[in-house]
Amino acid sequence: MKDSSHATTSATKIKMPPKPKSKRRRARELALQGVYQWRTVGGATELIENQLRESDNFSKIDESFFTILFRGVLKDAAILEKHIQPFLDRPLKDLSPVEISILLLSTYELANFIETPYRAIINEAIELARSYGGTDGYKYVNGVLDKLAVVLRAAEVKSNPSRK
Repeated sequence: MKDSSHATTSATKIKMPPKPKSKRRRARELALQGVYQWRTVGGATELIENQLRESDNFSKIDESFFTILFRGVLKDAAILEKHIQPFLDRPLKDLSPVEISILLLSTYELANFIETPYRAIINEAIELARSYGGTDGYKYVNGVLDKLAVVLRAAEVKSNPSRK
């Protein structure tokens, strides 16, 4: 005889609609597309940026943040790569173009947007990697950025009580 006092555990789960993306997340996604294009097929920064500005979603992003992030990454790419390389287990050129593009964006943010908590930047990078990268690419991105944050945001990381 079944005990009817317990709720059924096999009830259908109701899927909640996804949380709307913030303007900054949308700006990161668009900047990621631009950096990816620049790394894979090349092209002038202005041309790529103009193409991105013509996209349907451009009105839904933080335009200022996008501009600073996209232009900054392309301008400082060589410096950013030097920051990233010591934390990789292989040469930079062996990473997928999506992973390296995410790492470049996130490294630029860690170095230049001190007002944004490092954990928020890493979490955004993980979400980008989950959405656009390979199956386990987000794990790799997370591992690299965790190590890089210790260097670029030493005081903030050290003061984080949740850090081991």
